[in-house]
Amino acid sequence: MTETADFPRDPERPAGWLSPQQIAEARSRMPIVYVDAVPVRVDDSGDVVAVGLLLRVTSNGVISRALVSGRVMYHERVRDALVRHIEKDLGPMALPQIPAAPQPFTVAEYLPTHGVTPYHDARQHAVSLAYVVPVLGDCRPQQDAIDLAWVTPEEACAEDVQMEMHGGQGLLLRQAMAHVGRMP
Repeated sequence: MTETADFPRDPERPAGWLSPQQIAEARSRMPIVYVDAVPVRVDDSGDVVAVGLLLRVTSNGVISRALVSGRVMYHERVRDALVRHIEKDLGPMALPQIPAAPQPFTVAEYLPTHGVTPYHDARQHAVSLAYVVPVLGDCRPQQDAIDLAWVTPEEACAEDVQMEMHGGQGLLLRQAMAHVGRMP
């Protein structure tokens, strides 16, 4: 899970959105539903030819590669959450291709305790539905993302890139590439 603010700051926060204090309280008491998206470029035959990885600075000052991820809001469909987070991180012209009935390639359970699952988020217990999402448009890093790199599936699975990803997102990326038949 990326440590990004996935809610607007006051007074922009829409009705029904939790304040930072309220979300911290909710995170301490129950699992929160998230989506993880692996943005990809595909060729004319539908094969994945590139993977988009964000470069972020965490609240701890650590620079890392990350996937698009964020919470599913109350009364929000999963497909709408995917589109919202992809546009938030990659820009409004990313043009994500979400199928009519999106199916995750896996469910990642992030826990605050290390070692229970391969996924870790010190803030919370989060259940994330993970998707591979082709994007057709112009992608530019937005919000707190400082860069977006398009790499081949083989580069994305390489040890040096995997070491730049935290909280289990490297494993999630490898699972995504296996799901689309691009695991080296």
